[in-house]
Amino acid sequence: MNALIIVAISIVVLGGGYLLYGRWLVKTWGVDPNAKTPAYEKEDGEDYIPTNSLVVFSHQFSSIAGAGPITGPIIACMFGWLPALLWILIGSVFFGAVQDFTSMYASVKTKGKTIGSIIEDYIGKTGKTLFLIFEWLFSLLVIAAFADMVAGTFSGFAPDTGAKIYANGGTASMTMLFIFGAVIFGFFMKYAKPKGGVMAACGIVFTAVLMLIGLNFPLYADKGTWLAVIFAYLFIAAALPMWVMIQPRDYLSTFLLLTMIAGAVIGLLVMHPSINLPAVTSFNVNGKMLFPMLFVTIACGAVSGFHSLVSSSTSSRQIKNEKDMLPIGYGAMLLESLLAVVALCVAGAAADPITHAAAQGTPFAIFSRGVASFLVQIGMPQDAAMCVMNMAVSTLALTSLDAVARIGRIAFQELFGQGSSSVAKFLSNKYISTIITLACGCVLSLGGYNNIWPLFGSANQLLAALVLISLAVFLKCTGRQGWMLYIPMFVMLAVTFTALVQSIISIVVKLGSSNFVFMTDGLQLIVAVLLVALGIMVAASCLKTLFGKKGNSEKATSDTAV
Repeated sequence: MNALIIVAISIVVLGGGYLLYGRWLVKTWGVDPNAKTPAYEKEDGEDYIPTNSLVVFSHQFSSIAGAGPITGPIIACMFGWLPALLWILIGSVFFGAVQDFTSMYASVKTKGKTIGSIIEDYIGKTGKTLFLIFEWLFSLLVIAAFADMVAGTFSGFAPDTGAKIYANGGTASMTMLFIFGAVIFGFFMKYAKPKGGVMAACGIVFTAVLMLIGLNFPLYADKGTWLAVIFAYLFIAAALPMWVMIQPRDYLSTFLLLTMIAGAVIGLLVMHPSINLPAVTSFNVNGKMLFPMLFVTIACGAVSGFHSLVSSSTSSRQIKNEKDMLPIGYGAMLLESLLAVVALCVAGAAADPITHAAAQGTPFAIFSRGVASFLVQIGMPQDAAMCVMNMAVSTLALTSLDAVARIGRIAFQELFGQGSSSVAKFLSNKYISTIITLACGCVLSLGGYNNIWPLFGSANQLLAALVLISLAVFLKCTGRQGWMLYIPMFVMLAVTFTALVQSIISIVVKLGSSNFVFMTDGLQLIVAVLLVALGIMVAASCLKTLFGKKGNSEKATSDTAV
């Protein structure tokens, strides 16, 4: 199969999903272009900020397009490219984009409330508390996994020889400049208030200049040092107002990410490679069954619970007009799915054309080498191409990292925010909650990215299932149709509980053996058991409300009128 045909089919499917299914959801539930959004109602200059729709789209896309749309599809190639492609396309249109849009829709319609607060309104305080604990634990997994990955990307010395690695040093330098430059650009956006075209042109030029400087002045440090720098950055990003760092960084990051996607697509057009992987390999690969592993491995790009937290905790509070929710909530997910398809094609083209064996290396290395080779074909120097690709990959992870650090902080604050005791007030302090969240994530990161990722995938998809059930309750209680969420939520429940139970069994089997390490296996076992227990309790509470005879008529009346 030619890669161009796959990309073309995917664009048609994703575009059709937006124009037909996405617009049908808007028509079914209704939006009010004249309504006053939470960004205006509760404007505070920190989280609630009326923002240009392109900037909010950039934040949404940059935050959700983490490492997942590259990692998941490439790993899932072990089952063949066809199952991976089908899940990406079907999952994104009917599962993921629906979840992202509905999460944003529910939040905007309830004055910017998070999923946890929405659960409190329509299910009860116990459900909210359980969900917030689950959300916070999940945030720790994301922080631990992505922080370790980014620190490894920045590590400037070869582990065996200690020799300097220019690609990593250049990547680190560009990224640090990018972070400081984003703050400058944030003040420019806030006080100069440039129009859309001018702001985009300035952003592109500014990004290019920062990258050129970084390429010529690489920074070299070991992984441990970079891990400390990353957590210091996360503290600042989680605590500062959105407009200072996260908004401008996500806006600038979007140009980089779109350039990466465009470079890959242009490379495919120029080289038009064939997919050298088999369409289908086996339903059982090295003891891993296609169900549930395919649906857990490909999360971002198909459906990801993390997206709902971004949609309802940050993006919804920046929406200027309700009509912007479809392109931002639904559209950003489809663009991420296109990135997942491109990653799948790059991995397929990199496979051995004779033996059809997958390329060797981590998913990031395979993707970076593949797209870098495309960029070299159109005239970019090899070293520069690798630096640009490494930065793009680290940017994908960092944009998710700073968003989830803020989300974890908000969840922790909500857990203790209603308490009146001095301890509760202390723990709900913005800075204290940020420090606790990041400290716990740092401890988990000691287990390493490879050890955390499998558990992260299962937890992520379980979060998606719980969010879909909660949203179905919201739709029911506000007099809106919610049946389109039923199949996605039950499928994801079956997938994730199966995967988590399998993970727990595999860890328990190692107990008492020399292979069992508490800082990796022990912590994972504790977190996995907690996630299963919390997941069962939250799901049971939500399903009882969803399929119970009584509805919340008072809430339905007020919210339907919004």
